[in-house]
Amino acid sequence: MHSALLVQDLSVSLRGRALIEGVSFAIDPGQRMALLGASGSGKSLTAAALLGQLPTAMSASGRLQINGVEVPLSKRRSSRAGITAIHQDPMAALNPLVRLGKQLEIPLRHAGLPASMARKRALELLTSVGIEQAERTMESFSGELSGGQLQRVCIALALACRSTVLVADEATTALDMVSQAKVLDALARNFTSAGAMLFITHDLAVAAAFCHQALVLKSGRIVEKGSMESLVDRPVHHYTQQLVEAAHVGFDSLPPEATA
Repeated sequence: MHSALLVQDLSVSLRGRALIEGVSFAIDPGQRMALLGASGSGKSLTAAALLGQLPTAMSASGRLQINGVEVPLSKRRSSRAGITAIHQDPMAALNPLVRLGKQLEIPLRHAGLPASMARKRALELLTSVGIEQAERTMESFSGELSGGQLQRVCIALALACRSTVLVADEATTALDMVSQAKVLDALARNFTSAGAMLFITHDLAVAAAFCHQALVLKSGRIVEKGSMESLVDRPVHHYTQQLVEAAHVGFDSLPPEATA
């Protein structure tokens, strides 16, 4: 059986200077892996490389496979390539001139659903991520919603794409704890068991409640990886130990619904 996502020796450079170096990992079908590290550790840059969204001045090398199929790192890709993302900035991910319902329905229609079923599924996804007025939201434009609401819409949009690999880059950072728990539950329930999720966060407490595996990134290099449980209970690298100590209070403050 192939890994849902395989990354080997990923490196990113800017004018000859290495920003990410030798990053390798695999995520099996049905698994959620946390990519952890402080701000500036290279988490979002790693995501951009996997998604084909690096700035033009940067270059990437290495190997990327999705369900055993080689995917060139250098090419810009859509969700049809089998990988999609939830970005930190929801305004950048949504078209301000198109009603949100239409944006949600497009990938569902591409997946073969008729118009009526696509609308019904879009409403279900909005409700599952904590949007209380789903019908109204479907008719709204992005400029009419708050940042937290837009983030939930983006999560629903990513789920609508039904890609093999979902890269969630600080997907819950802008949400309060109740909304965060709803979103994590929606991600766990709606993401296919054949797929894989790379959950990028600086919040170790959230990662511990949600992910099976973990990587710790520091200055563009992996310093530790393993099961989420072992990383939290028995961190080896001193940098990981610092992250665990800093997050210790957060482990006890997560609502029980966040555990998936």
